[in-house]
Amino acid sequence: MNPIDKISAEKLFAVLRMQEENKAKDIIKALYDGGIKIIEVVIETPEMVKLIEEITKQDDRPMIMAGGIITQRQAQVAINSGADVIVSPVTQMNLVRLCKTQRTPLIMTAATPNEAYSAWKARTQLIKISPTNPMGGADYIEDLLRPMRFLDVIAAGSIQIDDIPAYLRAGAKAVGIGRALYKDVDLTEIKELAEEAVEKVRLFK
Repeated sequence: MNPIDKISAEKLFAVLRMQEENKAKDIIKALYDGGIKIIEVVIETPEMVKLIEEITKQDDRPMIMAGGIITQRQAQVAINSGADVIVSPVTQMNLVRLCKTQRTPLIMTAATPNEAYSAWKARTQLIKISPTNPMGGADYIEDLLRPMRFLDVIAAGSIQIDDIPAYLRAGAKAVGIGRALYKDVDLTEIKELAEEAVEKVRLFK
């Protein structure tokens, strides 16, 4: 299964924004042990690139999306590290060309309908709508898709675990959960929160 199809099939991914490599590694393991098979690692430091490289060399591992990618150089570094998918917070045609050449899926981020349409016109297979919660939550996804049902979108941005079914019902192909999975909790609790999120998806299916 290709990465884009896997995201749509799993309907859930974690978003990890952190600077400490060892702590991030432990959190990723806890999330994966809890059943979350796709994790977006936002690259803010060289340590996160090293972490992606280490994880993607493992046989039993989550699918890794490299987030926060804006420039071609960042994208190439992430691809070289083994990232399965590139996620950009902007619509950047240079990234479209690079990822096509490298045969690495690219997800671009949009907040407004116009941005989402521009990302679709750039042949983005999945469009990340973020931040959705401040924009109106699941209702915003539904409103955005009503006139543009041809868009395939994933939702992220301050989403809580209990809200996962609402976003999926609204039409999101998948939902990204960030700090709600790992902020101010220990590794055991992270695993339990991951299991709770996975169960929300299972019950929706």
